Amino acid sequence: MNFELLDHYLLDGSPAKAHVVRCLLESGPASQAVAPFFEGMRLLGARTPDLTLVALRLVLAGKKADDAAVVELRGLVERARTADASAREAYRALLGLTASEGAP
Repeated sequence: MNFELLDHYLLDGSPAKAHVVRCLLESGPASQAVAPFFEGMRLLGARTPDLTLVALRLVLAGKKADDAAVVELRGLVERARTADASAREAYRALLGLTASEGAP
């Protein structure tokens, strides 16, 4: 699964959501834990809410997508889209990524 593509979309708003959703669907669910997300994306396509993609990213990182974690990651995504470099670092840290993996 292309985590980098999803991270680019979440942090930069690019590439287009339709492309990201299509690529994710082509790769198929990595586990049963994400199968419901993929069913929703299949049904909604480019109309898939960003909040769904935020929750999906948490689950793909092996984290719980509870309300607090989703709200926290969504806040970091919003800050990152305003060129807040510290938000990108916090995004990596929350997902347990090293500087060389995942998030741009």
